Amino acid sequence: ATVVKTVEEMNQVLAAGLNHRSVGATNMNEGSSRSHSIFMITVEQCALGADGEDHIRVGKLNMVDLAGSERQSKTGATGERLKEATKINLSLS
Repeated sequence: ATVVKTVEEMNQVLAAGLNHRSVGATNMNEGSSRSHSIFMITVEQCALGADGEDHIRVGKLNMVDLAGSERQSKTGATGERLKEATKINLSLS
């Protein structure tokens, strides 16, 4: 986990994750995800309440990009790309 304090820092972490994504072209999608990605954001806010006490609010957002699960007969995948697609589809079941 990485703790960030600004939007710019969060964008840097997201960009680093995007650089590690595996994508590949198929007949259906030239930028098809070939790996699963999870980006979890927890936002914490501390505010002074009407009672004079600090109150902490926490929100969580999970963004998930599952690897492409296109129908193999429509992708035109062969060889290694077809083996990869088979493994991706198995991981989603």
